[in-house]
Amino acid sequence: MTDLPFLTTLKPVTREDWLKLVDGVLKGAPYDKKLVSRTYDGLVLDPLPPRKADAAPVFGRTPGAPWTISARVDQADPVAANTQALDDLNGGASGLTLVFASSPHAHGFGLPDGEVLTRVLDSVMLDLIETRVESGRFQGREDALAVAKLVEDLGQSPAGLAISFGLDPLADMAAAGSAPMPWANLSHRFAETFQILSGRGFTSPIARADGAVHHAAGASDAQELAAVIATGVAYLRALEAAGVDLSTAAAGIELALTADVNQFATIAKFRAVRLLWGTVLREAGIAAGPAKVHATTAWRSLTRRDPYVNLLRTTIAAFAAGVGGADSITVLPFTQALGLPDPFARRLARNTQLVLLEESNLHKVSDPGAGSCAVETQTDGLAAAAWDIFRAIERKGGMAEALTLGWWQGEVAAVAAKRAKDVASRKEPVTGTSEYPILIQAVPEVLEAAPLVVAPASDAALVPHRLAEPFELLRDAAEAAGSPKVFLATLGPIAAFTARATYAKNFFEAGGLPAAVPDGYGDLEALLAAFTASGAKLACLASSDELYASDAANAAAALKAAGATVWLAGRPGDLEEPLKAAGVEGFIFAGGDVLETLTRAHTAIGI
Repeated sequence: MTDLPFLTTLKPVTREDWLKLVDGVLKGAPYDKKLVSRTYDGLVLDPLPPRKADAAPVFGRTPGAPWTISARVDQADPVAANTQALDDLNGGASGLTLVFASSPHAHGFGLPDGEVLTRVLDSVMLDLIETRVESGRFQGREDALAVAKLVEDLGQSPAGLAISFGLDPLADMAAAGSAPMPWANLSHRFAETFQILSGRGFTSPIARADGAVHHAAGASDAQELAAVIATGVAYLRALEAAGVDLSTAAAGIELALTADVNQFATIAKFRAVRLLWGTVLREAGIAAGPAKVHATTAWRSLTRRDPYVNLLRTTIAAFAAGVGGADSITVLPFTQALGLPDPFARRLARNTQLVLLEESNLHKVSDPGAGSCAVETQTDGLAAAAWDIFRAIERKGGMAEALTLGWWQGEVAAVAAKRAKDVASRKEPVTGTSEYPILIQAVPEVLEAAPLVVAPASDAALVPHRLAEPFELLRDAAEAAGSPKVFLATLGPIAAFTARATYAKNFFEAGGLPAAVPDGYGDLEALLAAFTASGAKLACLASSDELYASDAANAAAALKAAGATVWLAGRPGDLEEPLKAAGVEGFIFAGGDVLETLTRAHTAIGI
């Protein structure tokens, strides 16, 4: 095979060769501005980074082994919860996550208490699956001991069971904004519970350092990683102070992260957490061992509007977590933001992973991202940024003190505010909600509608929120007002107005205001007659710059005289003052604050 011509005649392709090809496509536009992006952690992401020649795989789960498909059990009625659990297991799930009602991850539902577990887990073969516990807030001890009692009542050997008890008082503290007792007392209670469970023979992780509370409140990827590492270190300290061997303590901590819609960032995040935890163990003088890492798809990325897009979001997230080496994954059903998911939504959540495992064989390659320029660069960048944030937390006195001072909440809030601004301007679009909305669409069924969100008792709480919520509130308000229309006042032929009219339709419908694109109007008289017939209060001019210069002022004045509040699609440029003088009151254009502009549109219409 060595005599094949192309092996000797082709020159090695360099990064400079690629950049020349890219420059031809960009036609002189700056490469850095067009293609280089920056994350909320300040990482500069070059789409053509230099190859990392010495890249080594980051080993996650056992090579070739599938991850555990862990289904949520979150129905309050124990009989229904049992039916749900058995249905999930019979349908392909290999694990269960028991979600208690006051858990930070319950989203309005969940098991009432540990007393119902006997009925909930009836006929469930605990020795054949992995079981995770997401305890009620500051109820980790009680819920964990309830699970341990069930195991004892069943006569099963604790050492033969894969049960992650999920003791995570710092996550509870972050979600509540305060704690029922000082951290010194809470950490002592945590360590005592750890010792009770390990003393009974349980060998799976007992504690958990979970980043989901931080992510749902708006944390960046590096912040979530830092929170997980800082929490894990706090638990190592608490267990060491209680006399637990550090190697035993480290093996008893599960790490949990959020899998989100940015595929490469999620892959990098799950690789980075193992590098970071390995560094912690090395610095603590602990022999490095395989960390148990769980993934849950992102709550903050789910939408109530056009919820079917959630299926794409969770597929990307599950794919990325699997490629990143997660040991177990929970996919939130696509209707989770609407309420309690029905069997159909739960089946799709399972099947998303089954297709990735059984048809795509995604698990059979260990760390497929290893060596990839983009993945390696982002992994290293995330790990470095997270380590710096972790050290900042440590300088504050650790995670508990950072939360008590309110410093950490401020750090997360700052990033959340930046992201909210990008969502509002659609720099970070939410497909189906802020972009490409569908106003008339059947709503999937849920077993029970999501309850109203109750404001937290403390201002220091890390409150979960979904990115789509501000736009959803506008849609709700518009529908409650009867979905008033926006009249698109197109000028000239179809070729002149289609681009801006289509943009305007998408823009206004993101706020729940129907805006049909017409075929055009023969003259100004026909346009005014159509406006009057429409019953609309807001009219938006849409056409080309040339026609704006010649016809927009007259059309705006005529529409205003006919009773319209007049807006215009596009940047007005030098025409702004004459257009305003003619009656144009608002402009819509790419890069502006869409949310604020739609709010003004609601006000103009009378919503």
